[in-house]
Amino acid sequence: MRFSTAALALTAIVCGVSAAPTKRQDSTDIDAVILQYALTLEHLENAFYKKALGEWDEKAFTDAGFSSKFYSDLKYVAHDEEGHVVYLEAGLTAAGAMPVAACEYGFPMTDPKSFVALSSVIEGIGVSAYLGAAPLVTSKAYLTAAGAILVTEALHQSQQRAAIGETPSSNVFGTPLGFNAVYSIASGFIKSCPESNMALPVMAYPALTLVSGLPTAQGAHIDLKPAEASTGDVFATFVSGINVAAVAPQSISGGMLMVEVPMMVEGQSNVFLTKDNSGNLTDSNIIAGPAILEITPRSPSFNLTIT
Repeated sequence: MRFSTAALALTAIVCGVSAAPTKRQDSTDIDAVILQYALTLEHLENAFYKKALGEWDEKAFTDAGFSSKFYSDLKYVAHDEEGHVVYLEAGLTAAGAMPVAACEYGFPMTDPKSFVALSSVIEGIGVSAYLGAAPLVTSKAYLTAAGAILVTEALHQSQQRAAIGETPSSNVFGTPLGFNAVYSIASGFIKSCPESNMALPVMAYPALTLVSGLPTAQGAHIDLKPAEASTGDVFATFVSGINVAAVAPQSISGGMLMVEVPMMVEGQSNVFLTKDNSGNLTDSNIIAGPAILEITPRSPSFNLTIT
């Protein structure tokens, strides 16, 4: 099972209506909101790994081509995700807040291969979430804790990428994403949440589906289809690592946009439809997205004279 199957399944589920509670609001305590946001994602990851390990035993994984060592390492990942949940719940409780509870989830996986492929995507979302939230954290202690969790999530992502034949470190930098971009993806896995959970100040953007297959390469043409037909100017804005590039469509037909992948896009990246080519990813400028891409990196190069 290659990355493409999981990515297409992910895109399909994001098209559904989210049942997670949301509310657009200003918060007087952004750190508490960020912790609840992080806990929401950690609950999802915790449930994801436990569902897989509860359904498939070691033999199922080795029959699928994975090693016994990989199966053992998955149990460490599940241990980590549970630890993140417990840590964040304790932090919120100590701060006088009621931690959000786990929701009911649906994951498009049918066997160990599809699970591992999807796990590489979900871990990438987690990395992007923590990176994107970092500049908003006001407490240095919370920022350190978030950074510590981010490192672990990045290790998980590398492990899963290697297991499906992708380059573990395919970009010089991680890719930060804002609250709404991450929620637009993660909410597709959420069926319902307890009414007692606080309403997070997030919203999901209209879905954007990648129609062509993955992985693909720089300079290749891909087809994108938004859930809602766009009017006026439209551009494809790619986010890969800390680089952002906007390109005009090569063609638009039947609501489908054909765009060329910029040369700066590598590894697990994201693409949005935007109203202009400024690279500005504000709510008012985003039309749809993100769609997740896997772009095969170019051959590595380095200069031995740089010390």
